[in-house]
Amino acid sequence: MSRMAHRVAHFGTTIFTEMTSLANQHQAINLGQGFPDFAAHSFLKEAAQAAVAADINQYAPAAGRLRLRQAIAAKMARQYGLEVDPEREVQVTHGATEAIFAAVLGLINPGDEVILFEPTYDSYVPAVQLAGGVPRYYTLRQPDWAIEPQALAALFSSRTRLVMLNTPHNPTGKVFTAAELELIAGLCRQHDALILSDEVYEHILFDGLAHQPVAALPDMFARTVTVSSLGKTFSVTGWKVGWAVGPADLLAGIFRVHQFMTFCGAAPLQEAAAAALEMADGIGYYEALAAFYQQKRDYLVDVLQEVGLQPISPQGTYFVMAQIGHLGFADDVTFCRHLTSQTGVAAIPPSAFYHDPTAGAHLARFAFCKSEHTLAQAATRLRQIRI
Repeated sequence: MSRMAHRVAHFGTTIFTEMTSLANQHQAINLGQGFPDFAAHSFLKEAAQAAVAADINQYAPAAGRLRLRQAIAAKMARQYGLEVDPEREVQVTHGATEAIFAAVLGLINPGDEVILFEPTYDSYVPAVQLAGGVPRYYTLRQPDWAIEPQALAALFSSRTRLVMLNTPHNPTGKVFTAAELELIAGLCRQHDALILSDEVYEHILFDGLAHQPVAALPDMFARTVTVSSLGKTFSVTGWKVGWAVGPADLLAGIFRVHQFMTFCGAAPLQEAAAAALEMADGIGYYEALAAFYQQKRDYLVDVLQEVGLQPISPQGTYFVMAQIGHLGFADDVTFCRHLTSQTGVAAIPPSAFYHDPTAGAHLARFAFCKSEHTLAQAATRLRQIRI
């Protein structure tokens, strides 16, 4: 008899852990898990070293170091025109995943319905379930992943408490259009629902697209919690510096969970994060980041197309979905295991991101947040593919 609590007994090991283990076993190039394999920018590392040397090594305040909260507020004002109070409307968390988890636990009650766009990042549904919420799914369909207004409207009811939005969207690479964001916002206004908007890829967009926070739409700041982080933008996923921005009454619910979950993250890394946000605009960092990743996207998309994997070119993030249904495999898990063991390139089977796994069984997700050398090695192996 299992001694673990019933509330977690049905959660398995994440697909990322499983595929990374398989990649290590076969010495495969890991294009599955989304972490960069190249160095972070020197200015960020130097800022962290300086913070440690300056003895910023004790607990940070539970809300986050004030300098970082001020830098986040200034960024929101400068880039999106949102005036945010750093004292009451910014919460620093131990990564964006904790911000999401704390927001769900702090804002919904048992029986509340939560609308999710699937495929979903894998922490969303467990967070809703642990809070006693009821997931309601809108399934995005390739190739353009567009929203059908009437189908989305049909998911809303008097029990709808929260919509979980992710734009740019992992794993599809979709950037929600202005019309789609207004549709979601209008439905939330109509049904008095909240939005939890995961925007960790806000600076990784391609082909001239610009990020639009849903909180900046008319009357939406008051009902939106916006989450972002340092990890994706500055290639330091292991630092786990994230934040939530929103009205004080919503952030109070997040804080009450956060204070008993992690209380705070690493103080010197928060100080370095503040320095990064303060200088990034001035050195053209965000524009360079988007161009850097667009080159990698184009390279991997071309390779996947060349070997017959039918990629769907993403508008943002550092992932690309490829259609594999024509290859004759039973499902995406079988394909990804075969690709890892026989070709030496690991990808993620997206069925793990759907409540009905068959909806993603004809897709595979590849990450291109890798060095030129790694992508070139992967390309060499993919060109020898035997399917």
